[in-house]
Amino acid sequence: MTITMPQLGETVTEGTVAQWLKKPGDPIEKYEAFVEVSTDKVNAEVPSPVSGVLREIICKEGETVATGAPIAIIDEVDVAAPEPALPVAASAPAAPAAAVVPSAPVATNGSSNGSSNGTHAGNSVSNGDLRRFSPAVRRLARAHHIDVATLRGTGTNGRVTASDVIAAANEGPSAAMAATILREPVPAAAAVAKVAPAPPAGTSTYAEPLPGTIVPLSQARKIIAKRMVESLETAPHAWTMVEVDVTKLWRWRAQEKDKFLAEKGYALTLLPFFIHAVVQSLKKQPLLNARFTDEGIHVARDYNIGIAIGMETNLIVPVIRAADALSIGGIAVAAGKLIEKARAGKLGADDLNGGTFTVNNTGANGSILSKPIINGGQAGIVTMEAVVKRPVVIDDAIAIRSMMNVCLSLDHRVIDGTIANAFLGDLKRRLESMKPGGDL
Repeated sequence: MTITMPQLGETVTEGTVAQWLKKPGDPIEKYEAFVEVSTDKVNAEVPSPVSGVLREIICKEGETVATGAPIAIIDEVDVAAPEPALPVAASAPAAPAAAVVPSAPVATNGSSNGSSNGTHAGNSVSNGDLRRFSPAVRRLARAHHIDVATLRGTGTNGRVTASDVIAAANEGPSAAMAATILREPVPAAAAVAKVAPAPPAGTSTYAEPLPGTIVPLSQARKIIAKRMVESLETAPHAWTMVEVDVTKLWRWRAQEKDKFLAEKGYALTLLPFFIHAVVQSLKKQPLLNARFTDEGIHVARDYNIGIAIGMETNLIVPVIRAADALSIGGIAVAAGKLIEKARAGKLGADDLNGGTFTVNNTGANGSILSKPIINGGQAGIVTMEAVVKRPVVIDDAIAIRSMMNVCLSLDHRVIDGTIANAFLGDLKRRLESMKPGGDL
């Protein structure tokens, strides 16, 4: 069976082979990850659609190919082949099987307590460990002087994620120092340990940029740059904004947040209220829930809302599907799960495909005004900015209110200012009418 480059996003047209998790001749179980693919949206492990043996690797690590292009060939098998019998010398008499006790711990794919032959954190590890560490994880580990072989992975099948590395780095100097100790195979007498050398002076990473150095471009960063330029060159961007008084909404959320966290296990932020209102406003102005094509403007039937999540070295936009069928509480849970998966590096292709409109919570970082770039293939993106208390005039009197700016970037090929302002006006009214006592 020929395996092709998957499409990890509706507008994604190519992917890069980041790391092969199997080598030719290795057996593969159905749904087992055998290659890691990188795009501007996410690094994703690709599961095998069949059980079999990896016959051929067509694309090398670091090679970028179009979606649908062949990357590997897997020989499908119905059942696993039996283990070959060990050869037995003809002159040797048969003897009962005896248990063999290894003289040293052996590193396995599912444990971080095995041995390592590495000489530098994240660069040289045992064959079993190498398959669990993506290039991004190894680079991050080198930046923090941490040996990834000592970490217990929380990802799929025990894989070490970027979050695991950051967690180890944040545990303090003693933990970081312990993590730099590389363990050699244990000899008969005693184990021998050595400290990994520090990275070369002047090494600069996206997570830790150093003045006067060049930060190497990751594949994801190269693709992000390309996509952003393409979006600006393809879609004529227009921009507009409104001020929204969210005083009542802010009080409602404050009353419900502790109870919601205790019952649902997810934080109740302003984001789900905002998304719920956005969906209702999109129903009033469906051209914003659309995309421009050569055949015409394709108006989406579904309301699949992408939420922009800023990672340490990347930006990804997972999708809340059928958001119009969810309550405010349902959106909060759905968003919470996607954010958890994103930070753990567990987002899959299904989490990233099918977005029809994007919401960006720039206010979470303190922004009060922004002009976002449209997610390629969509007609608009809206931001919710920081909530700021300030004096406003209400009925000829000055009052202190919680105010939030809402900014909209739009594809001027699809919609004009009249429709854009009608959308923002409707969204403003909905947000300002939300008050305590409503139904979550």
